[in-house]
Amino acid sequence: MASWNPNKQGKFRNSIGEEGSKRSTPQERNTFVNEVIPERAILVSVCPSGQTVERTEDYLDELEFLLRTAGGVTVKKVIQRLERPDTRTYVGSGKLEEIKEYKQALDADIIVVDDELSPAQLRNLEKELDTRILDRTTLILDIFARHARTATARTQVELAQLQYMLPRLTRMWTHLERQRGGIGMRGPGETQIETDRRLIKEKISLLKQQLQKIDVQKNLQRKNRESLVRVALVGYTNVGKSTILNLLAKSDVLAENKLFATLDTTVRKVVVGNLPFLLSDTVGFIRKLPTQLVESFKSTLDEVSEADLLIHVVDISHPDHQSQIDAVEKTLADIGAADKPTIMVYNKIDNIPPVPPSEEEGDAETAPSPVASPRGSGSESIFISAAKKTNIDALRDLLYEQVARIHAVRYPYNNFLY
Repeated sequence: MASWNPNKQGKFRNSIGEEGSKRSTPQERNTFVNEVIPERAILVSVCPSGQTVERTEDYLDELEFLLRTAGGVTVKKVIQRLERPDTRTYVGSGKLEEIKEYKQALDADIIVVDDELSPAQLRNLEKELDTRILDRTTLILDIFARHARTATARTQVELAQLQYMLPRLTRMWTHLERQRGGIGMRGPGETQIETDRRLIKEKISLLKQQLQKIDVQKNLQRKNRESLVRVALVGYTNVGKSTILNLLAKSDVLAENKLFATLDTTVRKVVVGNLPFLLSDTVGFIRKLPTQLVESFKSTLDEVSEADLLIHVVDISHPDHQSQIDAVEKTLADIGAADKPTIMVYNKIDNIPPVPPSEEEGDAETAPSPVASPRGSGSESIFISAAKKTNIDALRDLLYEQVARIHAVRYPYNNFLY
């Protein structure tokens, strides 16, 4: 009689203790549950010359957040200092052996790299480590695919995935090279690759045609809204844009503590005082945003490039918020929206830890009063907490002032509002 295999009946709860603890054996698992066990990942990054280890650690923390959003769990972080990533295996041979030992000791399922890997690097790493390798782009694309709700978002994400997959298609057929005893096996493998490549190209062409139709529809919608001033919320992902939209527009847009919780552009009519305008919430930006996503999300990002005023939301409590600002400004420059009038909104001031007072100030701890210069000529700035609704009225007043100024220039004979 065959022995009963519990793994064929369902999955046991995966109890993960301290970082680096081994996965429990079936005999150690008491609870029988039908739940998805999160994949255990080792995060790998190269610290190039000119970049500090502290900055690299911040980037790995962000990668860990991405992994957690995708449903994974981090068991180890590995950093190697190199002048530049190795063109063959991303990391050096010694570090590669170290990662292999970590994988076996920690029972890791996947290796996640904090850069976009070339097809050759991806193939070599999979061969050396004998496990699944994900790079930063693959992880972001997976999160976008999970969060895509509308037909437009799904089309945009599918196009980005196929464009990324196309040059990396060969590694999907390496199993044909390992077969023995069959003459001509390599030939059918190459034929299948070419067939799949042709099918993917045809699918990409079809998706681009669909997005062109979506662009036409979006342009018509924007033309119908030309009578109102358009304001767009922009910023790094997970800085609170959707929460601010809900406060200003009194709406119920999904706002979660996750990266890329919002993919579809949401437009709401807002009235501040006696002045109506349109406020749109757009997809969040991120460092090393995949080029494929910028291209496929063009119809969504057009809401930003055609807006009259930008509200650039910044998480002021983030230790490296300046690099996040730089990443957003780089993306804005890529889509031709760098020179638009901008209000810098420094959010999450309630998350800034209190600083110990000086001897002259007494014993009580006081919250800091952050001061930052507005970026760019003519920019305005304000510090708020959307979660605590701190300074929201001041934000409304500043927004009214900026929108009224644009309205007065566009409609000089309709200044009854002022």
